[in-house]
Order: sequence, then structure tokens, then C-alpha cells
Amino acid sequence: MLFDKFSNASVSFANRLVMAPMTRCRADHCDAVPNSMMVEYYRQRASAGMIVSEGVPVSDRGRGYIHTAALWNEAQAAGWKKVNDAVHAAGGKIFAQIWHVGRISHSALHEDRSAPAGVSALIANSKTFIPGPDGKPQFSPCEAPVELTTAQAEAIAGEFGNSARMAKLAGFDGVEIHGANGYLLDQFRCPFLNQRKDKYGGSLENRYRLLLEAVDAVAAVYDPACVSVRQSPYGLANDMQADPDPLDTYVYIAKELDRRKIGFLHLNDQTASWLHDANHPLLPALRKAYQGAIIACGGFHAGNCEDFLKRGQADLIGIGKLFISNPDLVERLKRGAELAAFDQKTFYAGGEQGYLDYPKLAA
Repeated sequence: MLFDKFSNASVSFANRLVMAPMTRCRADHCDAVPNSMMVEYYRQRASAGMIVSEGVPVSDRGRGYIHTAALWNEAQAAGWKKVNDAVHAAGGKIFAQIWHVGRISHSALHEDRSAPAGVSALIANSKTFIPGPDGKPQFSPCEAPVELTTAQAEAIAGEFGNSARMAKLAGFDGVEIHGANGYLLDQFRCPFLNQRKDKYGGSLENRYRLLLEAVDAVAAVYDPACVSVRQSPYGLANDMQADPDPLDTYVYIAKELDRRKIGFLHLNDQTASWLHDANHPLLPALRKAYQGAIIACGGFHAGNCEDFLKRGQADLIGIGKLFISNPDLVERLKRGAELAAFDQKTFYAGGEQGYLDYPKLAA
């Protein structure tokens, strides 16, 4: 099943293996334009049925890490077009994951030195990646955020819509909205972080309002079948707290995405646990609520993809880190070949080492 083709009303993939989005921090920080290293990195991995790009900020204030390629202007779109042309020439498909980090940020990353934007003024006990005194990247605690005004929050959806237009200009096959992992849209969802009294706070519907406004803005640019939304149920990354009622929370958003005919719901299991528990109630509930394609991500390897797909509760399998060290992961899985180990020390920033130098299998 993993190597079967997938198609919906508007897009088709050669197989059901998704290269999950992974921040790699290889672009120039000043202009945030993809460079030649990034073109080659994605080209090498084009055998994935679907590539979801690293998170690309929708605005300067949406940045939370140094050297992330962005997508809010035409120069950045032109850089991404080189990436997409290379992926397409190699027979692949690629979606842009568009992203606003919210409070997981630092003023050193913003051109105007503005403080991070938050759903509320609660600092995250987390770290980000900023320019050091010597110009080299260094990890730093996040700074205290400033709560977005209602007007500023309303404008965020427009930023996602503009980023989708840039993605279209760049030739991406679709767009994924990053609503997971403790970043801005996930911060709005969280009842513990969201202390707002306006239309974006309080009820579940209000806390999901901004994400759905972003979805509507993106779906006005791309066919809804070419839009994906990422969620991370039970996720605690970036100083989040567990949702008090995940069956209500995530089934609600699944139903709203289904009503809009959104093509993909991307579920990230940060602990590689609940997705793999056949008795856990959430995935069956999401499958019932949402008729589009479900991407399951977290804890997948050579030995468990096929059996998981046979459960019938997901349509595609997302794998991240193994794609770093195995650019030809699809072929290795087909052959049952040994998988190369990744070097975590080279995940972020740096040059070609740990980025372009992992070899493919011998012919």
C-alpha cells in the first residue's frame, strides 16, 4: 500500500510516503531566499510521493529561527521556484508549509526588532535560534511576547493568504498551514495560553477562529483539495499544555476542514504513541469526522508503515528524520535496504555537511 499511487480531485502522488516538514536553517537570514543548497536538498528527495517543505514564515515577525527561508515576497517566491522546478523535473510534488511562530521567537530575528507576537503575554519556556555576538547562530531563550490586538490578529489571516499567493507564484503544488507544535495558530487553540476576551478567545470556536480564517484565505488561492492543515494532538512541544478535551477539540477542527473540502489533515504524534495504539479513540473519531486524506506522522519506520495503512484510518505516512539521512528513502524501503543513521549535530544551520552529503544506494 505504501507504494501505491494517491490522488484526490486536484493532485496526485507517485506513492503514499510524505517527507514531513523539517526546519534545517540553510537560507541566508537577511533576505530569507532559498539558495542553491536548498534546491539540491529537495531535488535529492523528490521520490517522496509528497514533500512538505520546511516551515516558511509568512511575515518577518513570523520568524522564530535564523536562516529559515520565507515566503512573503516575490524574491523569496523566485528562490522557491528554483526548488520547485528541480523537484518537478525529478518527478516529485511539493507543498509549502506556511508558518507563523508566534511567541517562539526573539526580537533579534525581526528587522524592526519587534518583540514576539503572542496570543497572550505569556513567555514560553522554550528556546529559539538567533544570531550570536559573532554572527554565528546560537540557541537562546524565547523573549516575552506582546499580545496581538484584535486588528493585528485579524491581519494574520491576510498574511497566510499572501503567502499562499507567493506559493502559487513559486509553483508549489499545494500549501500546508502549520497549526501545530506550539506555534501561533496552536497557541490560539490552547485554552491555557489563550487568555483573550475578544472574538479569538474563550470558546473552542473562538480559539480556532484564526486558524480557520487562515484556511479560508489560503483556500481562496488554492483549490481546497490542494490545502493541508497540520495539527499535533497531545503535543507538549514549545511549552504547551495538554488539551483538556482532545476528542472534542480535534474532532471539531476535523469537521470544519471537512465542511470546507480541505484536502489533507496532517496529524503529528510528537510522542509516537497514540497514533500507534489501535485502541486509542482519537484517530477513528477523526477518520469519521473528516473525509479528506489523513497524513499520519510520528514513529514510523520500515517495519510499521504497511500495517498502519491497512488499518484504514490514514491515507499517507509522514516520515521526517529518516529522509535527512536517506535521500532515496522510498527506494530503500522498496528494497528492504539498510537505512543510514542521521547526525543530529548537523540538523540546523551549517553548510553541506549533514545536508547534501548523505549518499544514495549504489545502483
